[in-house]
Amino acid sequence: MPSLDKAFGIHEQAMNIYARRTELLAGNLANADTPGYKARDLDFKALLSDYATREAGGTGSSMQATHANHFGGMGADGMGGDPLYRSPMQPSIDGNTVDSQVEKAAFMENSVRYQATMNFIDGRMRSLRKALRGD
Repeated sequence: MPSLDKAFGIHEQAMNIYARRTELLAGNLANADTPGYKARDLDFKALLSDYATREAGGTGSSMQATHANHFGGMGADGMGGDPLYRSPMQPSIDGNTVDSQVEKAAFMENSVRYQATMNFIDGRMRSLRKALRGD
């Protein structure tokens, strides 16, 4: 009998990445007028690919620890990968790299993807409940 982890596949990890990305994008928008603030984001595809590689028995990230005091490939929250700095489309005089329009678009896209993944998981849960009840 397959475990519940297998039933949801990679969608649980995707939800975690979407949630973490939402926090970063909200922080970028909140600091749009802060001089010197550097906009940050996650590389969703790379993080999910690393996770899939680790689940398949690989090492995930191509970086390897060469000393006992080095951190592993995981971030502080265990999800892997550090936020990357966004390259500005048009540099500002005060050094802030937040472009509000780009951040809002990324935030909305991330929200739609988060909701779509939630809908998938909800559908999977309904199917499992239906199977357990024998409907």
